[in-house]
Amino acid sequence: MTGGSQAAAPSMEEVNPRAHNHPAVARTLGLRFTHLSRERVAAELPARAELANRKNVLSGGVLMALADILGGTAASANLPQGAGTTTVESKTNFFAPVQLGETVFAECTPLHRGRTTMVFETRITRGDGTLVALVTQTQLVMPGRG
Repeated sequence: MTGGSQAAAPSMEEVNPRAHNHPAVARTLGLRFTHLSRERVAAELPARAELANRKNVLSGGVLMALADILGGTAASANLPQGAGTTTVESKTNFFAPVQLGETVFAECTPLHRGRTTMVFETRITRGDGTLVALVTQTQLVMPGRG
């Protein structure tokens, strides 16, 4: 593309300020961010009764929401100024249940950071290190309006 200018992506140390604006659903779930950089986003979430499924363990939908929040935050951390992002694909594999009262730990890292899409992997584990879920998601990069 010629003649146009594109906002520069943040440097490797610099996180896009939008990444610090966490969605309301993160607060509703009780999510606590523990790390935020362009290379890694981490958070923890206590499994409470309000988040249980009918088997009285942490709902898989809550785990998917956790991963989506982290993936969106990771994408936001890597966006050029003025750009936005949205999830266009997400795949979740579940491996183990989470009992109420336990805390899950999630870590999201980039697999691909391109101009039009970014792909992230989120690993969700229990406190004993057991892998609970593995999520791969694709984020669309939406350029800002000039």
